[in-house]
Amino acid sequence: LFGSTAFAAGMPGDLNATDPGDPALANAIVALSPVLELTEAYQHVLPALIMSAGVSGFIYFLHTNLMKHKTGQQIGHKQIDDLAGQVKSGAMAFLKEEYKYLALFVLALTVILGVLYGIRPVIDDSLDGLRIAFAFFAGAALSAAAGYLGMMVATDGNSRTTAACASGSLNDGLQVAFTAGAVMGFTVVGLGLFGVSIVYLILTIGVAEGQAGRVQSLQILSGFGFGASAIALFARVAGGIYTKAADVGADLVGKVEAGIDEDDPHNPAVIADNVGDNVGDVAGMGADLFESYVGSIVASATLGVPLGDSYIALPFWLAAAGIITSMIGYKFVQTDQEGSGWDVQLSKLMWALEKGMYVAGFLFLGLAALIIYLLFGSDGGPDYIGWRLYGCIVLGMLAGMLIGKVTEYFTSFDFGPVISIKDRALTGPATVVIQGLGVGMISCVPPTVILVVAIVACSALGSAYGVSVAAVGMLATLGITLATDAYGPVADNAGGLAEMAGLDSSVRAKTDSLDALGNTTAATGKGFAIGSAVLTSLSLLSAYKQQIIVDPEEVKVFGVGDPLVLSGLLFGAMLPLLFAALTMISVGKAAAEIIQEVRRQFNEHKNDRGDTLRSAIEKASKGIPIPPEEDVIPDSDRCVMISTRSSVREMIAPGTYAILAPLFVGFLIGPKCLIGVLAGALVTGCMLAILMSNAGGAWDNSKKLCEKLKIKKTEQGKACVVGDTVGDPFKDTSGPALNILIKLMSMVSLTIAPLLKGNDDWQNWYFGAIPLAIFAIITGLLLQKEILTWKDPLQTITPSGSAPKPATIGNLDDQRTALK
Repeated sequence: LFGSTAFAAGMPGDLNATDPGDPALANAIVALSPVLELTEAYQHVLPALIMSAGVSGFIYFLHTNLMKHKTGQQIGHKQIDDLAGQVKSGAMAFLKEEYKYLALFVLALTVILGVLYGIRPVIDDSLDGLRIAFAFFAGAALSAAAGYLGMMVATDGNSRTTAACASGSLNDGLQVAFTAGAVMGFTVVGLGLFGVSIVYLILTIGVAEGQAGRVQSLQILSGFGFGASAIALFARVAGGIYTKAADVGADLVGKVEAGIDEDDPHNPAVIADNVGDNVGDVAGMGADLFESYVGSIVASATLGVPLGDSYIALPFWLAAAGIITSMIGYKFVQTDQEGSGWDVQLSKLMWALEKGMYVAGFLFLGLAALIIYLLFGSDGGPDYIGWRLYGCIVLGMLAGMLIGKVTEYFTSFDFGPVISIKDRALTGPATVVIQGLGVGMISCVPPTVILVVAIVACSALGSAYGVSVAAVGMLATLGITLATDAYGPVADNAGGLAEMAGLDSSVRAKTDSLDALGNTTAATGKGFAIGSAVLTSLSLLSAYKQQIIVDPEEVKVFGVGDPLVLSGLLFGAMLPLLFAALTMISVGKAAAEIIQEVRRQFNEHKNDRGDTLRSAIEKASKGIPIPPEEDVIPDSDRCVMISTRSSVREMIAPGTYAILAPLFVGFLIGPKCLIGVLAGALVTGCMLAILMSNAGGAWDNSKKLCEKLKIKKTEQGKACVVGDTVGDPFKDTSGPALNILIKLMSMVSLTIAPLLKGNDDWQNWYFGAIPLAIFAIITGLLLQKEILTWKDPLQTITPSGSAPKPATIGNLDDQRTALK
């Protein structure tokens, strides 16, 4: 099943080789000799360091440009800024609470990795423990920083997008929202490429010269990816639980029960819902793709070690080229469409963003050809390997674009799949759910075929290294791709602010146009994330296999008929289902608390006159003007606190299980079984992620289609809202988190590969008993604390909607105590 992937025979040697294979390449090396002679590692990462440092200037330019745009106060609507301030403070409070717990986890794992590598170094070097600890900590810190910084800018951008739509054209709003997303995108690639490059350089200090030193440095570099993966998983899970608990609560009680608009300011959960858009879709997605970006580079460079320095340098140089072309592509994003709400020509508005990505992609292919020429010569080296690898780069980029277009077909309300779900709503929510699941299952077919063709073709052209380079090619222009994705929640928040601030319908029409586009970009972004996760995970699996083989000349086969491999396949195939179940149930429990709190406030929350929130809602739903003295302002802080508490508590189980599973399988049974686990998780995780993301996106846009057709308050529209509610944790919690699960397990396995190298089945099994015991202890504690439970989280709340007992929700002080 996993045959030998070595194809090192006849490969070009070092960049400093006497005969580089082409006179032009020799001239280029001579011209750059003052830099290239510093150290061999600089040859690998010099362009990456230059571009990752240079992109900081571009980020400063973008941020300065963003902050120059008018705020709500400057256009005479200070309430926009006040509401945006609530959203930002809630988002920052959540991240600080989450990062406080993650800091303890990171420090503990840093010490454990340091001790393990100190006891059993890669190549008899006692400093390896310090090196792996540094790499892991740096990866975790930069991943957390990417999410934090990106979200700060996104929350600044939402109010300015609303103000731009109120005082200017649709294109003005598009430019502001996309600029905010671009800061996020370029922050991720800048921090990612700079971090992985500088850590690699530091890891080369004090190691052996030549092949042995490169093996040592790149093996320890996997710790950087492990740190990024660990933070990404917790950020994605906690953010996903937060956003969907608030979203489900706001939708079911607000839209279905009370009949008010999605972002009506009388809904107590609406601020938490807008906070969730940022912590889940900005910080979570940023950490997810930061991990993919870094992981693809680490995997490709690791596989390139036995092949020569050109192969180590190639992924770093390609990533640097992608930053250049993404910055150019940014300038092409603009539209001449008018803001006409849901009647906007979505395909033309989508083209406003797509042309920037296409320009970046085609320019990247040109620079990639130049890089191949410089590293491998005009003829591509022996057996044309350079140009064959260029074919893999092209295939990777095309596969990413095609998966995005296929995802758009299954999730956009312009096409049949979503329209069919809207039609099934005539017979109620049940048929909406059935049709949505069917759409999600069918949507697995085209992306799978695209990935299979890309993998088979890249394997034929360049074996396992070719597949890894395809992953780098797919992610090279991540700067503008992520900008397009992060644009979505900014536009969504802008529409919410416009509605909560009571701006006129013309403003809402523009924000609705931007929001409609954001729904499509979010869906296509998730498809892209899945495709890149599969290629990255496959590359990491190949790198793991290469690292556990003692003799490089040995052809070692891990057959699917081997009982241990097959057992691993079955166990690994189960893990994504367990992971998805835990996250889905967590959203359900957290949403139940939000729903009950919203219902309680509807009936019991009053103003100074004694008017209840429900009376204000009844007037608002009928379009009756409410004088300020009669209006009732909900207590949004309680919903924010409930979502924060629930998401931080519920992230523990799926996060720890994902890390511990490969550890106890690898150490207890052996590396052979672990390969089966990784393969099983990769296959099942891919299918389940596609199904959940596309089904959720289709349900969401069926609801949006009802809004476009002005039937959202009919029984048909309410049935689609129920379908959207089911799809919320599908597309924004469980589905996206599965991408990180399969990458994290592969990265953990690659990190511990030196500790498993040469182990036979069940050899030193007692070391595996330690993570297994930790697994059992954590499970016992979660059961005792009733975090893992079938009990109703609202069992202490009376069904009439009366005040909850303090043990369940309590006042704010009780909630803070529970969080601590």
